[in-house]
Amino acid sequence: MHIAYARVSTQGQDLEQQRAALLAAGCKRVFEEKISGARKDRPELAKMLDHLRPGDVVNVTRLDRLARSTTDLLHIVDRIKEKEAGLRSLAEPWADTTSPAGKMIMTVFAGIADFERSLILDRTSVGRAAAKARGVRFGPPNALSPEQVAHARQLIDSEQKSVASIARLLGVHRATLYRALAN
Repeated sequence: MHIAYARVSTQGQDLEQQRAALLAAGCKRVFEEKISGARKDRPELAKMLDHLRPGDVVNVTRLDRLARSTTDLLHIVDRIKEKEAGLRSLAEPWADTTSPAGKMIMTVFAGIADFERSLILDRTSVGRAAAKARGVRFGPPNALSPEQVAHARQLIDSEQKSVASIARLLGVHRATLYRALAN
């Protein structure tokens, strides 16, 4: 069965053109929504994916109506493939996972997306290492100044105060004080 997914980004936009093209292509059911493609929670897309049965073909007018990025597209294609269904784009005839050539193109896209993710991870780790070498500190700022930690050590060592009472005095949790004392 040919199933369709149509999406526009805003309430002011109209789904009529997409609906007409998908029905003309032989789609029996059209899942429609007016929601930004950047949102991960697209209820009609989820319903459409849940509705799929083996042998179904998901039709879209263009791939950007289905996914917001190559990675997102590949994730959705994987979900469609898990259901033993196919994907076909009316505007991009090469995007047809029901054909061997379309499957090959999606495999190439997957490889490119994986390569891109690897490059991003490498650049991020190199950047973090360089920043650490320059003395950049990651994470939230220390809750206690070095002077406060020194004062807490003095209160514990010389005045035998409890960590809980010192933490209350400094306005921090006991765990925060323990971490500061351990450094």
